[in-house]
Amino acid sequence: MPTLLIVHHTPSPSCQAMFEAVVAGATDPEIEGVEVVRRPALAATVPDALAADGYILGTPANLGMMSGALKVFFDLAYYPCLDATRGRPFGLYVHGNSDTTGAVRGIEAITTGLGWEKVTGVVSVTGEPSKQDLRACWALGATVAAGLMP
Repeated sequence: MPTLLIVHHTPSPSCQAMFEAVVAGATDPEIEGVEVVRRPALAATVPDALAADGYILGTPANLGMMSGALKVFFDLAYYPCLDATRGRPFGLYVHGNSDTTGAVRGIEAITTGLGWEKVTGVVSVTGEPSKQDLRACWALGATVAAGLMP
């Protein structure tokens, strides 16, 4: 069964709402035959990353960058995953209070280095997520998961 790994750092109510919307989309009953594994960024392991067939990454933008927790995940997983996960699909959502540009740019640089394929647009939200933002998060989760269906 294909596995979707959601690696997230969820320290705020806004990040939590976005995460829940992503999970709801990824686990929609119409998506069959895909296991969805959720891991906080500091608990995600190299074996989790190697076992996954696709990824969704979620982070706040902290001081213009991805969270330290997501950076720790990448620091641990990058070289073990470098050749083994090339070409796998991923999606990304980012929340910031004022700007998410640096966080998105940093994550896209790392995923480009890994050779992961972005399969949907980045959901980037500043301030409190609107209903439209949460629908976009749902669609992100559903899109990445549906792409893994056997």
